[in-house]
Amino acid sequence: MADTTVAEVMAELAALEDPKARAVNERHGDDHGVNLGKLRALAKRLKTQQELASQLWETDDSAARLLALLICRPKAYGRAELDAMIRGARTPKVHDWLVNYVVKKNPHAEELRLAWLADPDPVVASAGWALTTERVAKRPEGLDLAGLLDTIEADMKDAPDRLQWAMNHCLAQIGIEHPEHRTRAVAIGERLGVLEDYPTPPGCTSPYAPVWIAEMVRRNHG
Repeated sequence: MADTTVAEVMAELAALEDPKARAVNERHGDDHGVNLGKLRALAKRLKTQQELASQLWETDDSAARLLALLICRPKAYGRAELDAMIRGARTPKVHDWLVNYVVKKNPHAEELRLAWLADPDPVVASAGWALTTERVAKRPEGLDLAGLLDTIEADMKDAPDRLQWAMNHCLAQIGIEHPEHRTRAVAIGERLGVLEDYPTPPGCTSPYAPVWIAEMVRRNHG
Protein backbone atom coordinates (compact mmCIF):
# COMPACT_ATOMS: atom_id res chain seq x y z
CA MET A 1 0.00 0.00 0.00
CA ALA A 2 2.83 2.38 -0.81
CA ASP A 3 1.85 5.88 -1.89
CA THR A 4 -1.53 5.57 -0.19
CA THR A 5 -3.25 8.93 0.03
CA VAL A 6 -4.76 10.51 3.11
CA ALA A 7 -8.16 10.51 1.42
CA GLU A 8 -7.97 6.75 0.85
CA VAL A 9 -7.01 6.11 4.46
CA MET A 10 -9.71 8.41 5.82
CA ALA A 11 -12.28 6.59 3.68
CA GLU A 12 -11.14 3.26 5.07
CA LEU A 13 -11.28 4.58 8.63
CA ALA A 14 -14.79 5.87 8.01
CA ALA A 15 -15.80 2.40 6.79
CA LEU A 16 -14.44 0.90 10.03
CA GLU A 17 -16.48 3.27 12.21
CA ASP A 18 -18.63 1.31 14.69
CA PRO A 19 -21.25 3.17 16.76
CA LYS A 20 -20.93 0.66 19.62
CA ALA A 21 -17.15 1.09 19.73
CA ARG A 22 -17.61 4.87 19.69
CA ALA A 23 -20.02 4.70 22.64
CA VAL A 24 -17.50 2.69 24.66
CA ASN A 25 -14.61 4.95 23.70
CA GLU A 26 -16.53 8.13 24.49
CA ARG A 27 -17.04 6.93 28.06
CA HIS A 28 -13.25 7.10 28.38
CA GLY A 29 -12.93 10.50 26.73
CA ASP A 30 -11.95 9.22 23.28
CA ASP A 31 -13.86 10.50 20.25
CA HIS A 32 -13.52 7.72 17.68
CA GLY A 33 -15.36 4.52 16.82
CA VAL A 34 -12.70 2.33 15.22
CA ASN A 35 -11.89 -1.01 16.82
CA LEU A 36 -8.23 -0.88 17.81
CA GLY A 37 -7.55 -4.38 16.52
CA LYS A 38 -8.77 -3.34 13.08
CA LEU A 39 -6.76 -0.14 13.33
CA ARG A 40 -3.61 -2.15 14.04
CA ALA A 41 -4.36 -4.45 11.12
CA LEU A 42 -4.62 -1.42 8.82
CA ALA A 43 -1.30 -0.11 10.18
CA LYS A 44 0.32 -3.48 9.50
CA ARG A 45 -0.79 -3.28 5.86
CA LEU A 46 0.36 0.30 5.44
CA LYS A 47 3.74 -0.35 7.09
CA THR A 48 5.98 2.58 8.05
CA GLN A 49 5.19 5.74 6.08
CA GLN A 50 6.45 8.86 7.81
CA GLU A 51 5.04 11.38 5.35
CA LEU A 52 1.60 9.78 5.45
CA ALA A 53 1.79 9.66 9.25
CA SER A 54 2.48 13.40 9.38
CA GLN A 55 -0.44 14.11 7.05
CA LEU A 56 -2.79 11.91 9.09
CA TRP A 57 -1.77 13.68 12.29
CA GLU A 58 -2.63 17.03 10.73
CA THR A 59 -6.24 15.93 10.16
CA ASP A 60 -6.89 16.26 13.93
CA ASP A 61 -9.07 13.14 13.65
CA SER A 62 -8.45 10.80 16.58
CA ALA A 63 -8.59 7.53 14.63
CA ALA A 64 -6.28 9.00 11.98
CA ARG A 65 -3.89 10.19 14.66
CA LEU A 66 -3.79 6.79 16.33
CA LEU A 67 -3.00 5.23 12.95
CA ALA A 68 -0.32 7.85 12.36
CA LEU A 69 1.38 6.88 15.61
CA LEU A 70 1.49 3.25 14.47
CA ILE A 71 3.03 3.91 11.03
CA CYS A 72 5.44 6.74 11.85
CA ARG A 73 9.17 6.58 12.51
CA PRO A 74 9.52 7.65 16.17
CA LYS A 75 13.07 8.89 15.74
CA ALA A 76 12.08 11.20 12.87
CA TYR A 77 10.50 13.82 15.13
CA GLY A 78 12.33 16.81 16.58
CA ARG A 79 11.91 17.95 20.17
CA ALA A 80 9.78 20.99 19.31
CA GLU A 81 7.55 18.89 17.07
CA LEU A 82 6.89 16.34 19.82
CA ASP A 83 6.22 19.12 22.32
CA ALA A 84 3.61 20.60 19.97
CA MET A 85 2.09 17.17 19.39
CA ILE A 86 1.69 16.40 23.10
CA ARG A 87 -0.02 19.75 23.60
CA GLY A 88 -2.36 19.04 20.69
CA ALA A 89 -3.17 15.46 21.70
CA ARG A 90 -6.74 16.11 22.80
CA THR A 91 -7.84 12.65 23.88
CA PRO A 92 -6.43 10.15 26.41
CA LYS A 93 -5.72 7.35 23.92
CA VAL A 94 -3.89 9.61 21.46
CA HIS A 95 -1.90 11.08 24.33
CA ASP A 96 -1.06 7.63 25.72
CA TRP A 97 0.04 6.19 22.37
CA LEU A 98 2.07 9.28 21.54
CA VAL A 99 4.04 8.91 24.77
CA ASN A 100 4.42 5.14 24.68
CA TYR A 101 4.89 4.42 20.98
CA VAL A 102 6.75 7.54 19.86
CA VAL A 103 8.27 9.72 22.57
CA LYS A 104 9.78 6.82 24.54
CA LYS A 105 11.64 5.74 21.38
CA ASN A 106 12.81 9.24 20.47
CA PRO A 107 16.31 10.55 21.29
CA HIS A 108 14.76 13.67 22.90
CA ALA A 109 12.76 11.63 25.44
CA GLU A 110 14.87 12.56 28.47
CA GLU A 111 14.92 16.29 27.64
CA LEU A 112 11.16 16.21 27.18
CA ARG A 113 10.66 14.23 30.40
CA LEU A 114 12.37 16.93 32.42
CA ALA A 115 10.62 19.79 30.63
CA TRP A 116 7.16 18.21 30.85
CA LEU A 117 7.48 17.27 34.53
CA ALA A 118 7.70 20.98 35.34
CA ASP A 119 4.97 22.08 32.90
CA PRO A 120 1.97 23.94 34.39
CA ASP A 121 -0.43 22.10 32.07
CA PRO A 122 -1.43 18.97 34.03
CA VAL A 123 -1.94 16.88 30.89
CA VAL A 124 1.52 17.76 29.62
CA ALA A 125 2.93 17.11 33.10
CA SER A 126 1.29 13.69 33.08
CA ALA A 127 3.41 12.82 30.04
CA GLY A 128 6.50 13.77 32.03
CA TRP A 129 5.40 11.46 34.82
CA ALA A 130 4.74 8.63 32.35
CA LEU A 131 8.29 8.97 31.02
CA THR A 132 9.59 9.07 34.60
CA THR A 133 7.74 5.85 35.42
CA GLU A 134 9.46 4.23 32.44
CA ARG A 135 12.83 5.27 33.86
CA VAL A 136 11.92 4.06 37.36
CA ALA A 137 11.34 0.61 35.89
CA LYS A 138 14.11 0.41 33.30
CA ARG A 139 16.81 3.05 33.91
CA PRO A 140 16.58 4.35 37.47
CA GLU A 141 20.21 5.45 37.62
CA GLY A 142 20.39 9.15 38.36
CA LEU A 143 16.76 9.49 39.46
CA ASP A 144 16.02 10.97 42.88
CA LEU A 145 13.45 8.39 43.94
CA ALA A 146 13.04 9.86 47.41
CA GLY A 147 12.47 13.27 45.84
CA LEU A 148 9.84 11.83 43.50
CA LEU A 149 8.06 10.33 46.51
CA ASP A 150 8.19 13.74 48.22
CA THR A 151 6.48 15.35 45.22
CA ILE A 152 3.89 12.58 44.94
CA GLU A 153 3.11 12.81 48.64
CA ALA A 154 2.65 16.58 48.43
CA ASP A 155 0.78 16.90 45.14
CA MET A 156 -0.97 13.69 44.06
CA LYS A 157 -4.05 13.91 46.28
CA ASP A 158 -5.34 17.11 44.66
CA ALA A 159 -3.93 16.63 41.15
CA PRO A 160 -6.32 16.59 38.13
CA ASP A 161 -7.36 13.11 37.04
CA ARG A 162 -4.85 12.35 34.28
CA LEU A 163 -1.93 13.80 36.22
CA GLN A 164 -3.04 11.98 39.36
CA TRP A 165 -3.24 8.70 37.46
CA ALA A 166 0.30 9.16 36.09
CA MET A 167 1.73 10.09 39.49
CA ASN A 168 0.01 7.11 41.07
CA HIS A 169 1.54 4.81 38.45
CA CYS A 170 4.97 6.21 39.30
CA LEU A 171 4.31 5.69 43.02
CA ALA A 172 3.37 2.06 42.42
CA GLN A 173 6.35 1.48 40.13
CA ILE A 174 8.77 2.81 42.76
CA GLY A 175 7.24 0.47 45.33
CA ILE A 176 7.33 -2.51 42.98
CA GLU A 177 10.84 -2.07 41.62
CA HIS A 178 12.75 -0.60 44.55
CA PRO A 179 12.48 -2.51 47.86
CA GLU A 180 14.32 0.18 49.78
CA HIS A 181 11.46 2.61 49.05
CA ARG A 182 8.60 0.09 49.21
CA THR A 183 7.47 0.72 52.78
CA ARG A 184 7.27 4.46 52.21
CA ALA A 185 5.52 4.07 48.86
CA VAL A 186 2.86 1.86 50.45
CA ALA A 187 2.45 4.28 53.36
CA ILE A 188 1.96 7.22 50.97
CA GLY A 189 -0.65 5.28 49.06
CA GLU A 190 -2.49 4.33 52.25
CA ARG A 191 -2.43 7.86 53.65
CA LEU A 192 -3.62 9.55 50.45
CA GLY A 193 -6.17 6.87 49.51
CA VAL A 194 -5.97 7.78 45.81
CA LEU A 195 -7.95 5.29 43.64
CA GLU A 196 -8.74 3.17 46.72
CA ASP A 197 -12.34 2.79 45.57
CA TYR A 198 -11.60 2.50 41.84
CA PRO A 199 -13.92 -0.14 40.30
CA THR A 200 -11.71 -3.05 39.30
CA PRO A 201 -13.07 -5.93 37.18
CA PRO A 202 -12.56 -9.50 38.43
CA GLY A 203 -9.12 -10.82 37.52
CA CYS A 204 -7.61 -7.34 37.20
CA THR A 205 -5.24 -5.65 39.61
CA SER A 206 -6.49 -2.57 41.45
CA PRO A 207 -4.70 0.70 40.61
CA TYR A 208 -4.74 1.54 44.34
CA ALA A 209 -0.99 1.68 44.95
CA PRO A 210 -0.73 -0.48 48.13
CA VAL A 211 -2.72 -3.30 46.51
CA TRP A 212 -0.94 -2.89 43.16
CA ILE A 213 2.49 -3.00 44.79
CA ALA A 214 1.66 -6.04 46.92
CA GLU A 215 0.23 -7.97 43.98
CA MET A 216 3.13 -7.26 41.61
CA VAL A 217 5.73 -8.09 44.27
CA ARG A 218 3.89 -11.36 44.94
CA ARG A 219 3.88 -12.22 41.22
CA ASN A 220 7.50 -11.28 40.74
CA HIS A 221 8.97 -12.77 43.87
CA GLY A 222 6.42 -15.18 45.32
